[in-house]
Amino acid sequence: MDFRYTPEQEAFRTRLREWLEHNKAEVFGESTDPLADRDEDSDTRWQKMLEWHRRLYEVGYVALHWSKEWGGGGASLVEQAIYQDEVLRLGLPLYGANQLALDRIGPTLMFLGTDEQRRRYLPKMLTGEEIWCQGYSEPGAGSDLAGLQTRAVIDGDDFVVNGQKVWTSLAQRAHMQVLLVRTDANAPKHRGISYLLVDMHTPGITVRPLVQITGEADFNEVFYDNVRVPRKNLVGELNQGWQVSIATLMYERVSGGTRHPVERTINELVALARDVEFAGMPAAQHPYVRQKLAQFASEGLCLRLSRYRSLTAQLNGRVPGPESSYGKLHATELNLRVAMFADELLGPYAQLERGSVGTVENGRWPYRVLRARGLTIAAGSSEIQHNIIGERVLKLPKG
Repeated sequence: MDFRYTPEQEAFRTRLREWLEHNKAEVFGESTDPLADRDEDSDTRWQKMLEWHRRLYEVGYVALHWSKEWGGGGASLVEQAIYQDEVLRLGLPLYGANQLALDRIGPTLMFLGTDEQRRRYLPKMLTGEEIWCQGYSEPGAGSDLAGLQTRAVIDGDDFVVNGQKVWTSLAQRAHMQVLLVRTDANAPKHRGISYLLVDMHTPGITVRPLVQITGEADFNEVFYDNVRVPRKNLVGELNQGWQVSIATLMYERVSGGTRHPVERTINELVALARDVEFAGMPAAQHPYVRQKLAQFASEGLCLRLSRYRSLTAQLNGRVPGPESSYGKLHATELNLRVAMFADELLGPYAQLERGSVGTVENGRWPYRVLRARGLTIAAGSSEIQHNIIGERVLKLPKG
């Protein structure tokens, strides 16, 4: 791949960078971490996210990776890569307030949905009029997703759903949900599953927020009590939802390797090393610290190059394959190691949270340590990704 940019591509980067920096200042102010500004309540942050989404949509940046046929930007591979680099450099959300819809659910509907489903749902994903969540994990079916037990039985023109989901991001904000349900209790566990589109305001749905170790409540339990879902909301064939869900998961794992600003976090770690001491000397001058920083920087660059490869596959019309697990695995594990090294670098100061006397950078790094582990579990745990890479990419025998 030729990594040089044409004058037109450089002009696109310049226009994009100027727009992002100007609008970031107007929407998020001087926050250095706009997605996790804990000086604001969650409702205030959410309203800022909606405003950011509106601005992205109006200027045409909200879904550059979608085809123009469905209202996206139809951007080239290089323009998509430039957009991702510039957005992640500022720590901003790639797809506004509707991340799940735009990076995985919408592309799944384009690939496997009906024309009616595409016409009905895709436009409102773009505008942000309908925010989406994803009903996959259950208390007894997390990494072993195929073991799900939420049931749906056909009653006339509807499915009737009963069961529970957990760790459902954005369920408390969402208008719509993709929901995996078991529609054939007698089939092997990877069969007999169906993929439904569910209105979150349907009677019988109860959402209960879950408070995380960070004190935030981004995840939820969702309960279904005789929830009626129209049969026309089935995506793909009845009892063949596992294949549909795999497409969504592959898109999710691609985004898991792109949506986290790992390189930005590494640059912030380098800046931290210039400001603190380690083993009695400036941390940035200590050989051990310098070696760790160089290793992180090298891995961050490798991750970006891997992202370009995944973008190439999508641009050529292919659903992301098992190689997308590499991006998800590497991004989240690298982010965890960076956070843990910051913890080592700060020593006893790593225990001080926001508002404490003597805290460093307003408690940013202790917060990231607490948050980083969860990212290695979301969208399929690291253990699952290792299995996928070993079995489907390296063709190793199953253990």
